Amino acid sequence: MTILIVGGSGFLGSELVRQARAAGHSTVATYATKPGTATPSAWRPLDLRDAGSLDAVMSEVNPHVVINASSGRADWAVTAEGPLQLAIVAAKRGIRMVHMSTDAVFSGLDRVHYDESCLPDPITPYGAAKAAAETGVLAVHPKAAIVRTSLIIGHGRSEHERLVHRLAAGTVDGALFSDDIRCPVHVSDLAAALLELALSGAAGIHHAAGTDPVSRHELGLLIARRDGLDPSQLPAGLRAESSLPGALDVRLDSQATQRSLRTHLRGVREFLRLRDDRA
Repeated sequence: MTILIVGGSGFLGSELVRQARAAGHSTVATYATKPGTATPSAWRPLDLRDAGSLDAVMSEVNPHVVINASSGRADWAVTAEGPLQLAIVAAKRGIRMVHMSTDAVFSGLDRVHYDESCLPDPITPYGAAKAAAETGVLAVHPKAAIVRTSLIIGHGRSEHERLVHRLAAGTVDGALFSDDIRCPVHVSDLAAALLELALSGAAGIHHAAGTDPVSRHELGLLIARRDGLDPSQLPAGLRAESSLPGALDVRLDSQATQRSLRTHLRGVREFLRLRDDRA
């Protein structure tokens, strides 16, 4: 089977490439600026904002499945409009599509627990762009799967793990919020779940996050203990007292999706117990 991974040079994209290749799939990955360190069958440059480029790549690769793991942050053209263009081309060609979304589509204002039936109510530009992408993708490609996730951790390469190391070393200033609660997921678990959903023909909204709600500060302490760092070097702060926008407490409920998966979505306390988490 041929799988096209859009955003294959990113953290999640690289793990998707690795697992897809290990499973024996022909895997083509795209990049926006330069290829990553992963080793797909082939790399292709792609600008999601360019419909002509999208059509050309899809025509050349002719994948059975496309997984969009790209991230354009709060850039509306990339994050909201790009996935819509991708979904239009995929639907036209009858190609299965899995689109990555995020818990940032929720505000945490009226509740903290969110299952797949909950409607987005974003409070940041990034969350609004992601919510718009969800709506657009399913409108033009009803058989697509939307997968929301939380903080992605693993192998010491995530932005969260790197920040903890820099804070512990004193090379950056800052604090880890103790009032910002999420459900971190291991990158290997998430990639395995995405591939499983992609190959199963699942459609609609799915949640794929870990089972343990923790604050960013508690997450930092767990990473520090795993990696032999001094936890006392990790300052705590409050997002509510900062100028940074964002929801405080958003806990994705992934139970419905988990029941349909063979992949076990571990909680952060489970996968950070050991120094070398699962490859």
